[in-house]
Amino acid sequence: MTFHFRFGPADLLRCRFSISPRWETQEAVRVLLRPQRQAYHLPWLRRIRAAADGLDLRPLWLLMPLAGHNPDFLSPPPTGPSVTFEEELARVRSADPGAAREDLRRSLVCTPGALESEAGQRMLADPERAVQELADLYEAAWQSLVAPHWPRLRALLEADILFHSRRLAAGGLEALFDGLHPDLRWSGNTLTIDRRNHHDRSLDGQGLLLMPSAFVWPEVVGGYDPPWQPTLVYPARGIGALWTASAGPTPEALARLLGRARADVLCALTDPASTTALAHRLSLAPSTVSSHLKALAGAGLLMPSRHGHQILYERTPLAIALAEGTSGY
Repeated sequence: MTFHFRFGPADLLRCRFSISPRWETQEAVRVLLRPQRQAYHLPWLRRIRAAADGLDLRPLWLLMPLAGHNPDFLSPPPTGPSVTFEEELARVRSADPGAAREDLRRSLVCTPGALESEAGQRMLADPERAVQELADLYEAAWQSLVAPHWPRLRALLEADILFHSRRLAAGGLEALFDGLHPDLRWSGNTLTIDRRNHHDRSLDGQGLLLMPSAFVWPEVVGGYDPPWQPTLVYPARGIGALWTASAGPTPEALARLLGRARADVLCALTDPASTTALAHRLSLAPSTVSSHLKALAGAGLLMPSRHGHQILYERTPLAIALAEGTSGY
């Protein structure tokens, strides 16, 4: 079976990237339910075990069928390149109860026994209350499972977007989609996803929203029924090293050349990252890290690039050689 996104001329100009902390929260909850998604996240699972044990996630799991419909109102596509969890959760809470009830019903019928269960019947009997209770659960999951690790997660997602934006600029949509996931195929004006179910959707000038995700691996997800923004969610690059130490020891020669603190900042930039992400990674004040980044960029060792409201820094080839301890420095 296949899932088709059909592009028109206007859609080719309206593809964009975004990051969704609410989506990552949803998929983190799904990882707890699906052992096949856990391979890359074992260190994270150990860290959040106690917090997860304190949450009753069963109402959310009831709406996560192995195959079929997931409620769109619970994870509305982000409206901009960089939105906060609070902004996204406010949209969930404002969902129309009537539309939410139908969304819930469509999801419940996809899991045997869910529609007839006490929890499922309670959701359908009072969808207005269900919307608020499900939003409360996602807020608790965000605070306990994702928010403490968000700087690290966001840095990974931002680095992925930077990589694929350059791939898009160099080779167009064909090159972009060719590198996102092995289940994606681009032909003519159509993006095809190998899926369990068949779906055919014209983008109708809305374009396609592309979202990297740390927790969606190994799947690629295409979805949202009209009138929602057509969206493709794919596994972010580099998740294999997400929960491991991000950099080796700073070479002593480099520390003598630049100073220990500035050399540590340079070595921590194994992937493009923002000031905030680096500050969290190094346990330093953002103002301190910002000062070092500006000095390193001024010396030609870093290249800054803007993504939404944030600036990401990455090392130049000379900086990579220095950070890896190349002899002669």
